[in-house]
Amino acid sequence: MANVEHGGTAGNAFGAGAAESARARLRAIRIGLWVIAAVLAIRQVTVVLSTPKGERLTDLETWVGPNGVLHVKGSLYDSTQFTGTPFGGLVLKPLTRAAEQALGWGWTFGSLSLVVVLGLVVARALPQPVSRRTALLAAPVAISLLMLSLPVRNALYLGQTSIIPVLLVLLGCFAVRGERASGLLIGVAAALQPTMLLFAPLLWFTGRRRAVESSAITFAGLGALAWAAMPHDSTTYWVHHLAGVGLGGDADDLSNQSLHGALLRLGLNGPLEITLFLLLGAAVAALGLRRAIRYARDGQLLLAVAITGCVAVVVSPTSWQHQLLWVLLALVGRVGKKTSDRPMWPVAVILVMTLPAKMMLPNMAALFPLRDNVVLLAALAAATIVPFLSRTSEYYRAPIPTDYARPVPTRWKRVPLLPFLGRVFTRPNLLLELLLIRVGYSAYQQVRLAATGGTSAGGRATAEHHGDQILSIERFLHIDIEHWVNHAVFKVEWLRDFFDFYYESFHFVVPLTVLAVLYARRPGDYRWARSALGFATLIALLGFWLFPLAPPRLMPGLGVVDTVHGVQDFSKPDYGTLTALTNQYAAMPSLHFGWSLWCGVVIAVLAPKWWMKALGLLHPLFTVSAIVATGNHWVLDAAGGAAVVGAGFGLTHLLQGPRPRPLMKPVEVSMKEPVPATGRTPS
Repeated sequence: MANVEHGGTAGNAFGAGAAESARARLRAIRIGLWVIAAVLAIRQVTVVLSTPKGERLTDLETWVGPNGVLHVKGSLYDSTQFTGTPFGGLVLKPLTRAAEQALGWGWTFGSLSLVVVLGLVVARALPQPVSRRTALLAAPVAISLLMLSLPVRNALYLGQTSIIPVLLVLLGCFAVRGERASGLLIGVAAALQPTMLLFAPLLWFTGRRRAVESSAITFAGLGALAWAAMPHDSTTYWVHHLAGVGLGGDADDLSNQSLHGALLRLGLNGPLEITLFLLLGAAVAALGLRRAIRYARDGQLLLAVAITGCVAVVVSPTSWQHQLLWVLLALVGRVGKKTSDRPMWPVAVILVMTLPAKMMLPNMAALFPLRDNVVLLAALAAATIVPFLSRTSEYYRAPIPTDYARPVPTRWKRVPLLPFLGRVFTRPNLLLELLLIRVGYSAYQQVRLAATGGTSAGGRATAEHHGDQILSIERFLHIDIEHWVNHAVFKVEWLRDFFDFYYESFHFVVPLTVLAVLYARRPGDYRWARSALGFATLIALLGFWLFPLAPPRLMPGLGVVDTVHGVQDFSKPDYGTLTALTNQYAAMPSLHFGWSLWCGVVIAVLAPKWWMKALGLLHPLFTVSAIVATGNHWVLDAAGGAAVVGAGFGLTHLLQGPRPRPLMKPVEVSMKEPVPATGRTPS
């Protein structure tokens, strides 16, 4: 009553409490993100400094160590081990007197500090306006992503200086006041890495012409200084090697993610390759710089800088892994009119810049050109074709929202629904789904292999001991039929061939087909089924990790014939080339049966015809017969697979709610026959 008498309301108190609660949650999230950033930084330092001295900071050791290139009396480029500019060599020369200190804690922590500053600058450079939440969380998120990125990890491990030019350009564009100071920093960056001169057109056509003049004077002055101090080296670098072309490793090496490197890997060489490189590079530079200028004028200067950096990556003769940081900065661009499409581009960039290329694409010869150039393709896409939204677009700040199904209580009301899992009827972004499925499967393969220490031999004794335990349990339950079924099938050639084919072929084909049909025809059910499959697979990984189990075919003395892989030599720790690629002791639970059971359940629930449902249920029946007949699984493995699939569907129901029902089409009512007030339809 006192609040009311003084003009307040009871709702104000509750509103203030809710606002304070929101601020407290935001503070907690921010602290958590800073903790994550600190842990990642500590991890990077630990990885570098825990590596034996002869294996860490190898590039820096090559330059300034006791026998480094900078100690050589002749040219720095005689051995082609030093790839920097003459000015870069001039800057590093003083370090040769204190090489031991430079190669240890000082260099590592100095580089780490530069990464932190880089993250802070990026966070402050986000296109305005930004929400308070974004402003508070941007810095720790940016620093964490930088710490995880392959270019930063590579630069810290090798002792490279590639972070410095990127930081100088960003400081020149966003941190310093005055165009002359801005141009000075960019000129220094160009003196260290000549491709930074591509930022001159961006500055010129966005009205910062004094910065261009200052950067040109700085670049020329530092180059002249280096030429005066090291004339022979400068002639070698600028004249004989055309600004460093041909220095360092082989240009066709996979770590060179430039257009020149890609053309060489495709088998082109000589005048044809040089001509194509020059023509394509000029086209990319013209189109990319034009886009960068447009986005800079639109108020997205950070995106414009990132696009220009991606152009530099593409057109440079050599763009080594530690020089590819510009691609990560391109994730600040917004792509897609729908909320569901908005995460696609940043997620793709983060995955490309933090994971090895072999995790992005399958190990198929037809995909090698894509896999070998995945970072180059990302840079090329950012520079030329990705349709980043303009700030004047109505969808820039307010994309088309996702329509969620009406909230329903879960089985236990204390467990909140998770909206990001999506009880949604609309179709998710296909590229994002394919990318996440591929990366998820790669992670699944890595965890399977790591469960026994990286090789099948790593857990052989434990896995065989667990196999004896499983066999004892099955004998107690009178279900130890593996040996009998295996030998009975082995004697019938056509039946053996059928089960071998079924085991090898249908494990992936059927689940992918089911997912594809649901994606195309039943998007709401696709999300439900995909979530259940994902949860089941995650739970199965715990089983592989905690309970390595030898299948019947790898149990010495059991006498089970491996009908798929051939006779195994138990005197060897590995059983053929397959054991080097996957964990042969990931038998419990059986995902061969688990995934087939998932297919059967989904088809039985969603198929419109009874015969479709029957065919769907036959798949797990044939699969369990195949895994036992071929000696690849115990009967209890199939029970474990059924358990994880049941848990997957249960978790999906618990965290999302029941499977969403399709929306009914509205009934069209004729104006000539109005519906009575009672709500009954006319008879």
